[in-house]
Amino acid sequence: MFSDVTIVGAGAAGLAVAAQLKRHGVDSVVLERGDAVGASWRGRYDRLRLHTTRRLSALPGLAMPREFGRWVRRDDLVSYLQAYAEKFDLDVRTGTTVERVESASDGGWSLHLAGGATHRTRTLVIAIGYLHTPLIPDWPGRESWNGQLIHSSQYRNAEPFRGKDVLVVGPGNSGAEIASDLAEGGAASVSLAVRTPPHIVRRTVAGWPAQMNGLLLGGLPERIFDPVAAGLARVEIPDLRPYGLSRPVVGLKTRLRTSRYVPLQDVGIVADIQQRRVKPVAAVQSFTLDSVELADGTSLRPDAVVAATGYTTGLGELFDDATLFDSDGLPVAHAGVPAWPGLYFIGYDVTLGGMLRQIRIEAQRVAQHVARSSHHGQPADRGL
Repeated sequence: MFSDVTIVGAGAAGLAVAAQLKRHGVDSVVLERGDAVGASWRGRYDRLRLHTTRRLSALPGLAMPREFGRWVRRDDLVSYLQAYAEKFDLDVRTGTTVERVESASDGGWSLHLAGGATHRTRTLVIAIGYLHTPLIPDWPGRESWNGQLIHSSQYRNAEPFRGKDVLVVGPGNSGAEIASDLAEGGAASVSLAVRTPPHIVRRTVAGWPAQMNGLLLGGLPERIFDPVAAGLARVEIPDLRPYGLSRPVVGLKTRLRTSRYVPLQDVGIVADIQQRRVKPVAAVQSFTLDSVELADGTSLRPDAVVAATGYTTGLGELFDDATLFDSDGLPVAHAGVPAWPGLYFIGYDVTLGGMLRQIRIEAQRVAQHVARSSHHGQPADRGL
C-alpha cells in the first residue's frame, strides 16, 4: 500500500491538514486507530465543553454552527469533525493502527501497521497529538491498593461514583471539572490532590473570554506578563488559601514555557471549593492496602481515585530516532516546521490562544509546505 502523503491521526489536526492539502490540489490518506474521526474526543467525559469560543475553535474552511453556542459541547464537536471530513471528502481509514515508522531507502517512510501490513509514503504528517497515551504515575504501593483506580480518560460521568468517597489527582482543567462533576453528581465526598497550585482564571468576565486575554497579552515578555496575570487573578479569583489551596508561586507564562502549562478555567471549581463540596489536599505520595498517603503526612481512605495526571505523546514508540524528541517526548521541530524533509508533526504547540486555533494556523503552514514540495517533486533526502 502506498500514498504520496499520509497523515496519522484523524482528530482535529489531521483532518485540518488533509483539508488544506486538498485545497492546494494534494490528496492524502488519513490513518486513524479509532473506529471514527475524532476518536479521542468521543472518549472524553460527558460534561466536557470547549474552553475556547466557537468562532476561534473552527477548523479552516468550515465555521461551527451558531446553534452550538459559545462553548461547544463534546458531542457537538464530534459532529462537527465528522461533518468536516465529509465536506472535504477526506480519505480517512479507521481501525488502522500504526505501530512503527521507519525511514525507507528511497527517502520515503514505511509505516508498520497492526496485523502485519506495511504502508509506504513519500511525505508523513504525524497528528496524533500530545494527549495520546494516558499516564498514571508509578506511585509506591499502587498495585497493592484495594480500591478503584482509573485515569481521567476513562471517566465519563459521576453515576458510578454516587455515594462514594473519591480522590481526584491533578488540578488541571480535566481534574477540576471531574471533581465538580463528582460533587454535583452525588459522590459522598470529593478531594482534589494538588502538587503545584494552579493558575485559575474565569472563563469569562463581563462576557469577555479568557482566551482573548491570552491572545492579546500572550506576546508580552514573562517579566511583564506574569505580574499582570497575577494581578488579574487576585481581582477575579477569591483567595482560596483558607480552603487549602495556595496561590501559585511561579508565573503563568513561565510555567507555560517550562512545562507547557495552561491555566485552569473556572467552570465551577472555585464555588465548589468555597462551599466545601471539593476539598483540596496535598499531593499523593504513595498507596497502602487501604489508604492513600499524602505528601504532608496525612492520609485518605477513598473508595476510588481518578488520576487526572496527563498523557505521554507515544511518539517514542513509533520512531527509533531519539533525536527527533526532547526529554518529555515532544517533537523538537513542529508547528509547521519539518522535522526532516518529508516529516511533519502538528498539534504539539501549547499556547494561551487555544489548541484548536493553533491547529488551524499550523495546518495551513504544513499544507503549504507539503504542497510546494509535492509540486516541485523534492526528494525526502534526510542525509541518512
